[in-house]
Amino acid sequence: MSELVLFVGNKNYSSWSLRPYLALAQTGAPFRTETIPLDLPQSKQQLLAKNPAGKVPVLYVGDHAIWDSLAICEYLAETYPAAKLWPADARARARARSISAEMHSGFPSLRAAMPMNLRMKKPGKGHTPEAMADAARIQQIWDGALTASGGPFLFGHFTVADAMFAPVTTRFTTYAVPLAPKLAAYVDAVAALPAFKTWYADAVQETFEMAYDQMYV
Repeated sequence: MSELVLFVGNKNYSSWSLRPYLALAQTGAPFRTETIPLDLPQSKQQLLAKNPAGKVPVLYVGDHAIWDSLAICEYLAETYPAAKLWPADARARARARSISAEMHSGFPSLRAAMPMNLRMKKPGKGHTPEAMADAARIQQIWDGALTASGGPFLFGHFTVADAMFAPVTTRFTTYAVPLAPKLAAYVDAVAALPAFKTWYADAVQETFEMAYDQMYV
């Protein structure tokens, strides 16, 4: 089996890196994580050396590179079917893919106004009308999925959809977005994942600081 190495950005800030990390951990496959610090003079050169797109995350399977969070998750779902990273039911699977794609390409106002920062607590900050409209749509998605599945994750067990929305759960915590009890329980379920706890522990040990208006979205 080829070695798996996931290259990620700063764990405190890089929401796109967190997504495939959680999915990869769910497979149970052994892997290494290497951090490429972002926004440093040498960052761009280091990124281009690993990914022609010049971004993280990027997963190396031996010497084969796969980049983009959703593409990495799709590869993992195909390669490790026992992990059940997509729902078994065809309609549920289509729904999970739909909301994952919506997260991948959408909610720009929330991502800009409430960037991921695991070390920060800023209740009420970023609660612009546009960001809160995005937050309302996300809560609608979560509520519908959790009602259908019964939880604790969006489709019962952990799937790619949960990986895609995991950074949003941290944003809702950081900026104290009000949540109904069922949705707050979902946020808690993501936070309780062993892989998330490991990521969080690493993030709070990082010393790199960014200004609020320069954080990654």
